[in-house]
Amino acid sequence: MSVLNQNSIFKVLVVLVLVAMCSLYALPNIYGEDNAVQISASRNSTVTEALESRVSDILAANDIAKKSIEFENEQILIRLNDSDSQLRARDLLDRELGDDYVVAMNLAADTPEWLESLGGEPMKLGLDLRGGVHFLMEVDMNEAIAKALEDAESDFRTALREEKLRYRAVNVRDGHIDIQFRDEETLDKAEFFLENRNRDLTYQELDGLVLRAQFAETKLAEIRDYAVKQNITIIRNRVNQLGVAEPVVQKQGAERIVVQLPGIQDTARAKEILNATATLEFRMVDQDNDVRDAQQGRVPPGSQLLNDKDGRPVLLKKRVIVKGNHIIDANSGVDEYGLPQVSISLDSEGGNKMSRGSRENIGEPMATVFIEYKATGDRDANGKLIFERHEEVINVATIRSQFGSSFRITGLDSPKEARDLSLLLRAGALIAPIQIVEERTVGPSLGQENIDLGMQAIIWGLALVMVFMLIYYKAFGIVANIALAVNLVMIVGIMSMIPGATLTLPGMAGIVLTVGMAVDANVLIFERIREELRDGRSPQQAIHHGYDSAFSTILDANITTFIAGLILFAVGTGPIKGFSITLMIGIATSMFTAILVTRVIVNAVWGGRRVSKLAI
Repeated sequence: MSVLNQNSIFKVLVVLVLVAMCSLYALPNIYGEDNAVQISASRNSTVTEALESRVSDILAANDIAKKSIEFENEQILIRLNDSDSQLRARDLLDRELGDDYVVAMNLAADTPEWLESLGGEPMKLGLDLRGGVHFLMEVDMNEAIAKALEDAESDFRTALREEKLRYRAVNVRDGHIDIQFRDEETLDKAEFFLENRNRDLTYQELDGLVLRAQFAETKLAEIRDYAVKQNITIIRNRVNQLGVAEPVVQKQGAERIVVQLPGIQDTARAKEILNATATLEFRMVDQDNDVRDAQQGRVPPGSQLLNDKDGRPVLLKKRVIVKGNHIIDANSGVDEYGLPQVSISLDSEGGNKMSRGSRENIGEPMATVFIEYKATGDRDANGKLIFERHEEVINVATIRSQFGSSFRITGLDSPKEARDLSLLLRAGALIAPIQIVEERTVGPSLGQENIDLGMQAIIWGLALVMVFMLIYYKAFGIVANIALAVNLVMIVGIMSMIPGATLTLPGMAGIVLTVGMAVDANVLIFERIREELRDGRSPQQAIHHGYDSAFSTILDANITTFIAGLILFAVGTGPIKGFSITLMIGIATSMFTAILVTRVIVNAVWGGRRVSKLAI
């Protein structure tokens, strides 16, 4: 009998390594977090060590004490003593630094450097517990309708030209399109043609041989709804680029979008990326006219005067070869000279347009125009936000050969500019500009009550279960309690190791549930051992058969529960997913601790020697 219940070196090593690893990565959670303010640069600025000194002077001059100030990864992180100092510092720095920098509140982990070097990070808490940022965004519907009108204008030009209906001019004005013709007969033919071709618009004849086209109310409602839905999709893509777990992105009202980013660390980066409305346009440089005449106010029809990054004027043709909505992928890198570049891939329609445009202009310079919409903070007579369109030429290059669906942009200033541009383009250009009209950073105090109540539930549940197991199973109850404590440590460690995993209030409920489920497996094993003892088996045989016979029952019960957790994760959102994640992790760790950890301990205490009686 002495050969029964012996621990193999391999089994002991597996248990020790896994428990030690989970314990190590659970350790950062005991150090807590510091209230912090994070400063990052906007597109046209850079964060330097000189700015770090300036920030320190500003805080000192206003008697705001700081724990530390760190300059890393082109960002400044200021750790402060409390939330009041954090609020004061954020408001002060935001006012002093202006629009060149993004200032945002943050919670910075106080993890020791040696633990950080091993990849240790505290478990992220959900917005309902402690930490995260809430944005309320408003969509500029005027711009969405204006873009739809521009597309309709371009479509009118192409369709009338193909139908050989001559017109004098096509112009977009104040929410409608005016088409001027040469004679009454052509106007009538064009009206009949367009009415049958574009049924989403209404048409009206005006004096001066002008046909006015306007979107019908149903079409306007469709444009507004599409703008919000498409912006939601793009914002979700941007959130995914940021690596945020369990985000909430949903529509609120007709023109607003709610974004909640629970557990996010880099709130400044989130604000910068989400609020940016960036796209590209590719246009030919106007070489037929003098840029100096344009500077003096004589801009030729069909051309536009813009500045490049250095403020030099560039005269471009208004006709756009390809717009940014055709971009399906963008990646930053370096060219053959080690300079930053962005490689761009277009969809099939964009690839055809670029191929046709580049084929017709080989040997001619083409400009890449970067477009941003920035909120002015003002509103129009209808209460709508007013945005300013900022256009800048970031690159001018001569077309050497015909382009296809893939090409690259060079001439960028820094790798950071290339990374930011590629991220925005990869995530998609917003259909219409948005502005953050409300921003709330959920600090430690708001969710503290939820944390306290959740911890009380876990502690009381754990304590009561431990007392029961100790009284009912005696020495074996101690083994079960050790496994239960290890189980909790492993859950926290695994949650801390999983990138993007976030603990929510329902997730804490899942942990409480797994406490009961973890001990359930031990109850099955211990009751089976008791049955074996009653059947007259020796203690060593009872332990051996008890663990072996209970294994299949434990496995079946836990697999069915795990499948239910998978279904909850697949179809649920937000809180439901938070519950299912901790449930599934808890099931996996409880099986490990109940079957392997307790077996190693039991074998170490009772195995391999003569035992006349078991304390069970």
